[in-house]
Amino acid sequence: MKPIALAQINTTVGAIKGNLRKIISYIKKAEEMGAGLIVFPELTITGYPPKDLLLSTDFIRDNMAALEEVVKLPKKIKVILGFVERRGKNIFNGASVIDQNALTIIEKIHLPNYDVFDEKRYFTPGKVIKVVKLTGYPPLGINICEDIWVKAGPVKRQIKEGAKMIINLSASPFFAGKTRIRYKLLSHIASENYVPVIYVNLIGGQDDLIFDGRSFVFNSLGKLVKMASPFKEELVIVTEEDFKAASLIFKENVISEIFEALVLGIRDYVRKNGFSKVVIGISGGIDSALVTVLAVEALGAENVVGIGLPSKITSNESMEDASKLASNLSIKFKVISIEDIFNSFLNSLSKEFANLPFDITEENLQSRIRGTLLMAYSNKFGHLVLNTGNKSEVAVGYCTLYGDMVGGLGVLSDVPKVMVYKLSRFINRFYGKEIIPKRIFTKPPTAELRPGQKDSDDLPSYEILDAIVNLYIEKNKSKSEIIKCGYPEKITEDIIKRIDKSEYKRRQAPPGLKITPKAFGPGRRMPLTNLYHLESQER
Repeated sequence: MKPIALAQINTTVGAIKGNLRKIISYIKKAEEMGAGLIVFPELTITGYPPKDLLLSTDFIRDNMAALEEVVKLPKKIKVILGFVERRGKNIFNGASVIDQNALTIIEKIHLPNYDVFDEKRYFTPGKVIKVVKLTGYPPLGINICEDIWVKAGPVKRQIKEGAKMIINLSASPFFAGKTRIRYKLLSHIASENYVPVIYVNLIGGQDDLIFDGRSFVFNSLGKLVKMASPFKEELVIVTEEDFKAASLIFKENVISEIFEALVLGIRDYVRKNGFSKVVIGISGGIDSALVTVLAVEALGAENVVGIGLPSKITSNESMEDASKLASNLSIKFKVISIEDIFNSFLNSLSKEFANLPFDITEENLQSRIRGTLLMAYSNKFGHLVLNTGNKSEVAVGYCTLYGDMVGGLGVLSDVPKVMVYKLSRFINRFYGKEIIPKRIFTKPPTAELRPGQKDSDDLPSYEILDAIVNLYIEKNKSKSEIIKCGYPEKITEDIIKRIDKSEYKRRQAPPGLKITPKAFGPGRRMPLTNLYHLESQER
């Protein structure tokens, strides 16, 4: 058997010509490395997920034309490539098997329609099970992403029809802990059916989704024999001897993977959308510190600008920590006081607000001034504003519309506060020195919108808050079930009310990077007008 190449590549949705150039370059590389077959991820030509671009006949046509160019390409190597197939009025999520100028098409049978997936909106499910025979290779059971996850899916039927090797083209998004789940699934399929399994996964950031790659090769005993690097483009060559080699040791470091995922998500979102630089409001707190470090890692210090926006309520320590962070990272740092603007707002509203106490109105004014200044800087210099709000705050609405919620990308919107601290400690170990100043870890979290303010004045401890958010959002537990887990009834009820009431805020928030099984965004579609919990309390 000639070597097989796994092309773990980073595609861009809609960049059909750019994706095609990359496909052709990897085909040539694989040929030079002696491979006789190259396998690409799911929907390689169009990028994944193409969403409503699939409603455009021109888009489908251009994708088919790109496939035809690969078919006609002078080559000796065989190619398995993801694309969109059109047959009559129906379109299919397809895999093309190209052998010289001969073309065999495999259609995805099981279309995911949960969480972030919406494939039944666009694709017709395939019905035909095929086993492909290519000269020099065992009979191949080729399937696409979800097909390998379904117990009674194509794999069993392909093996019954004579498949001696399973190849899966995938675009499986990342969340923390998913690598272990994939590993166990693929290893079990290989050992249970006594067939080698080749799994080729996409890498790259696409809007809120991050694809981590980590393509796997298992031998017929279910032992891992080849593995592509996570979060990196890579061409992996598998030889016949590799299937007989000693198994590799699989290790998963969840904190490290979340760090790498966020870096990749920032880099691809910024660059694929035509930006080169970002601007971040640096407050001297843990969230903006983490976002700044991630941005520098993703884009380079020369492409990150930090802005401190103090008022008279802002402590000297906060600005000192913000400045020290910027210095440690060698980024440009500017300080723009909001005090005069804030006073001007108060003067303008003095008649309307006469004899009324300072409250959340004035607190939010400060946040909105900061948001306006960040967006002004963005407009003037063409930098993308990175939002710094974490999942804990976004969940309960502890954030200000048109204030600290501004930005083009919510870097931490799926990262709970406890994980923010874990990632930040990891960063100082990763760099081998103090990047995030020590005081940022030790001082109580605060928005500094009123004198002496602390997050704990308005919220329970983040350990409790994050646990309840996890149970309610990610585990879909009810109030009674959460209380049975040992959380206080009053706190649980309050948190759930806040989550439900804040849906309108989240709907207006920037897109965020998904790193948990259930993020706010496309995978969680709640009504804005929702009185269910109020009604249930009246019974």
